[in-house]
Amino acid sequence: MHIHILGICGTFMGGLALIARSAGHTVTGCDAGVYPPMSTQLEEQGIALIEGFGAEQTGLAPDLYIVGNVVTRGNPLMEAILDQGLPYTSGPQWLGENILHKQHVLAVAGTHGKTSTSSMLGWILEQADLSPNFLIGGVAPGLGVSARFNPEQSLFVIEADEYDTAFFDKRSKFVHYRPRTAILNNLEYDHADIFPDLHAIQTQFHHLVRTIPSTGLILTPTHTASLDETLARGCWTPVEQFGPEGDWDSKALSPTSFEVCFKGQPQGVVQWTLTGEHNRLNALASIAAAHHVGVKPEQACAALSQFAGIKRRMEVRGVVNDVTVYDDFAHHPTAIATTLAGLRSQTGKATRILAVLEPRSNTMKLGAMAARLPGSLQEADLVFCYGETQGKHALGWDAAQVLAPLGDRATAWNDLDKMVQAIIQASQPGDAIVVMSNGSFGGIHQRLLDQLSS
Repeated sequence: MHIHILGICGTFMGGLALIARSAGHTVTGCDAGVYPPMSTQLEEQGIALIEGFGAEQTGLAPDLYIVGNVVTRGNPLMEAILDQGLPYTSGPQWLGENILHKQHVLAVAGTHGKTSTSSMLGWILEQADLSPNFLIGGVAPGLGVSARFNPEQSLFVIEADEYDTAFFDKRSKFVHYRPRTAILNNLEYDHADIFPDLHAIQTQFHHLVRTIPSTGLILTPTHTASLDETLARGCWTPVEQFGPEGDWDSKALSPTSFEVCFKGQPQGVVQWTLTGEHNRLNALASIAAAHHVGVKPEQACAALSQFAGIKRRMEVRGVVNDVTVYDDFAHHPTAIATTLAGLRSQTGKATRILAVLEPRSNTMKLGAMAARLPGSLQEADLVFCYGETQGKHALGWDAAQVLAPLGDRATAWNDLDKMVQAIIQASQPGDAIVVMSNGSFGGIHQRLLDQLSS
């Protein structure tokens, strides 16, 4: 079958393209931004890419168009597909119907930690010689790529996103995946552009719960009211909990090591380079999910002790003149707070933390979480917040006013060059600069490193 993918350079759609190619299909695709590294990765797999969404692409005459959720009505190619009555579907629906229905799906859902936990789980299964298939929103160094599919293998790890499926299917992506093992990592209000409130997101999560068989397993953190309320609507699947007082618990031995327990019994020790309670919880979830498909906890602990982390999760981008520049994907207040708390537990009070923030997600731009920002930044010694005043990434709220409770510690900027200069002037040997954004942030990481060395 010839498949043509609209929006192929996104993380999910690019991974889906690789999976479709591995399944034996001819794959082509188009996007408004065909550029490395995704374009290189796709072209190396023999996938032809077209720049833009021109209506003339219907001349390729594929058997099916797969439409990414970046595509809206008014898109020239989509309008031509609709006018001509050509066959189309969404990425999640195609994946569910053509790939996942034959797999034991291990889905990782939640507001935060999906990519990290999926990567940990994939790594554990890989180290256990189970050769899992996977589709993850980031690249774990040990796995090498963000997606892989071998029809001969039966386990499939997927990052299960609650964002909507497509312009013609407003259900969350994950309702198409039909998992047997499901990690519900956490649940908070997010995606203010598509969900009016937390209750609406809980409804989508319960749609997912309704699809999990009675022979499956649901894993949830302890003391999480939003998930407890969701399961109280109806649950037909065994549930195990992880975290304090849960079936799966941990005891910190040092900032970078902890003991894992199951039902009060020690199972093994994880010694790694990651820090923070959120990473320990992600690890417990991944160990529990791997246990459900036959991996001994002791073996999983040994695997995680060799886990190197993933790109853009407290990734050290460089150290210049004893100033360390980190890159992190955090953009929701809870993720910002846990990122900074994890770094603080690692460095102690002696290290100054300079938090550099770009509130770029739709939820943050709309201001739905703005009031929580000051609280999430308490561990930072200095805060630099960048927000554009025009264009699609412009903030809909006054950053200086929102951050006023932090006093002189926080400044707001709409000129990236001037903000970089201010950060350089404020930095001192021994500082940690943590850049937090879900975008490229104008290449600020390298700009900081270059100016620190000049």
